[in-house]
Amino acid sequence: MKSSELRIHGLKLFEPTVHRDDRGAFFETWNRARYAALGIDMEMVQANVSVSQYGVLRGLHHQWPRPQGKLVWVQAGEVWDVAVDIRRGSPTFGQSEAVTLSADNGRQLWLPPGFAHGFVVLSEQATFCYLCTEAYDREGDASIRWDDPDLAIDWPIARPSLSPKDAAAPLLASIDPSHLPGLAA
Repeated sequence: MKSSELRIHGLKLFEPTVHRDDRGAFFETWNRARYAALGIDMEMVQANVSVSQYGVLRGLHHQWPRPQGKLVWVQAGEVWDVAVDIRRGSPTFGQSEAVTLSADNGRQLWLPPGFAHGFVVLSEQATFCYLCTEAYDREGDASIRWDDPDLAIDWPIARPSLSPKDAAAPLLASIDPSHLPGLAA
């Protein structure tokens, strides 16, 4: 498996070894010992799958006060995936990193606790998978507006399909800093 550090400290991109033959393909999506050796020594407590149509944008989501670390990948289709550093005190606070994740490229993105996360579907449909270090907490569920001008994310789809929650999400600057994770989170 290939592992690379991205520009924002803590974000990692993994490219698992995919074993292909005329019958199809096989690759590991999670092996605790293997990922621990690559710096992801976390207990995963929840697994999620979402299925979305072309143009659906989910995000930018985060939790407070129990931020989640996430290992994400696409099982079918293709998405443009975005991580935003929302760790108070981080030198890259408010900066984002984006990668294309697809069933074809098999890439996985690791987002440590302290990042907001979102993606937009580029294929006709996408099945998006993620492992989380914390269970979903409805009371701690939070969002940041996907098109926050201060974040300057260059989304590849101008008019995505949004949930009412995501359409009404606040700008990062309007969130009480005490409701954002610290750098050590």
